[in-house]
Amino acid sequence: MVERYVMSIDQGTNSTRCILFDQGGRLVSVAQREHQQHFPRPGWVEHDAVEIWHNLRRVVSDAMAGAGTAVDAGQIAAIGLANQRETTVLWDRRTGVPLGRAIVWQDTRTAPLVEELRQRPGEEFFLDRCGLPPSTYFSALRIRWLFDHVKGLEQRAKDGEVLFGTMESWLIWNLTGGADGGLHMTDATNASRTMLMNIRTLDWDEELLTFFGVPRPMLPEIRSNAETYDEAHALLPGVPIAAALGDQQAALFGQTCFSPGEAKCTYGTGSFLLLNTGTEVIRSRHGLLTTVAYKIGDREPVYALEGSIAVTGALVQWFRDRLGLISSAPEIETLARTVEDNGGCYIVPAFSGLFAPRWRSDARGVIVGLTSYITSGHLARAVLEATGWQTREVVDAMNADSSIPLKELKVDGGMTADNLLMQFVADVLDVPVVRPMVSETVSLGAGYAAGLAAGYWPDLEVLRRNWHPAARWLPAMDPGHRDSEYDNWQRAVERSLGWTRTSGSS
Repeated sequence: MVERYVMSIDQGTNSTRCILFDQGGRLVSVAQREHQQHFPRPGWVEHDAVEIWHNLRRVVSDAMAGAGTAVDAGQIAAIGLANQRETTVLWDRRTGVPLGRAIVWQDTRTAPLVEELRQRPGEEFFLDRCGLPPSTYFSALRIRWLFDHVKGLEQRAKDGEVLFGTMESWLIWNLTGGADGGLHMTDATNASRTMLMNIRTLDWDEELLTFFGVPRPMLPEIRSNAETYDEAHALLPGVPIAAALGDQQAALFGQTCFSPGEAKCTYGTGSFLLLNTGTEVIRSRHGLLTTVAYKIGDREPVYALEGSIAVTGALVQWFRDRLGLISSAPEIETLARTVEDNGGCYIVPAFSGLFAPRWRSDARGVIVGLTSYITSGHLARAVLEATGWQTREVVDAMNADSSIPLKELKVDGGMTADNLLMQFVADVLDVPVVRPMVSETVSLGAGYAAGLAAGYWPDLEVLRRNWHPAARWLPAMDPGHRDSEYDNWQRAVERSLGWTRTSGSS
């Protein structure tokens, strides 16, 4: 019998990967290519969407060839896509040529517009409709910025000549024919990050479209996260494209967090913690985002609360590259273990403000508690502890918003290789922290959703049985010490606030 696989495409901020998974959810083959980061002005971050499409063509071919024995298209049961969320691409409907570079989710050029929206019409207007506050994160503000700065673009969009999409829309359109009849669609998770979709109806919201001046003809059709959208025309002719999810929702799915109260945190450059809240839309009162977790076919949508932390792994990179105290990221654990504690030193990495749950763009990074006693080991421990305390703040907000307190945190991402950090996270949260056997949870989630839609896997319970723990950390910190240290952390954060008086973006 010929082995069959699901193919997962993970189009991330720094690279595009293609992974083949087998029926046990095991990684069979992987290929990856980085793309160039463009920084034309301070605060601007751009990608070349054509370069990303070309890279996708290469990694698909490389992954197929790298599976031991070469795999052909007939062995691929379905394709699933995960993508960097909010990154905005506009292209010509007739020619398929992008109208400039894609504006990346990290880009802060819309900061002045964010400040205007907070004043008028105010956050409540947006939270009631899309579940999101005004932020430089989201796509609608980038579309508006482009309309305001590119002559004739808005009229062309009204005339039906321009298409908008996030990266999964751009890639699916090209995979299914491009200018020659390509499918223009998005999925519910990515649409929920635009500030244009009604969080309850999962359709484009007329009031929001009118407010931002975004014409409906330029918008993709919103589909569920797991259904057969179309067959690929390019690269893998005849293979069904059956899933698309934003990367953090894909990680939630890959971690099999299918029940309310289950949560995952992905630790990378920044960190993203998502809590499954079931079919209930929970309006956060404590600084979190309400988002679609996933929607399978015609079933009811499942929602999540999300807390994004701007700087976690990036702090380790700063410690390595700017201070030169370590030569590689893994060395920070070794250095931190040279001391018993932080020596009374705390680092708040508000390099460009604080994200969830505080959302303070006026904050800047601080190191407090410095004395002549402090060594590089104490600083290393304070770097790691900053990630733990930021996680604690998000979890506290989630517990305050949700009726189901967190009982366990599933983790993934590069920083989970640091055992000292993961133990500290378990200690400060006072819940077990668990890392799965398969670390590529974003790709796995996209593959799982595609395999479900194609009948490769029968149901969610089979996926649960595929999940196996690789490591578990149990809380061991004295409660009094935990409370005292958390109080010190919060006092450190207070000292980071108000450092810039000019409006900026978090």
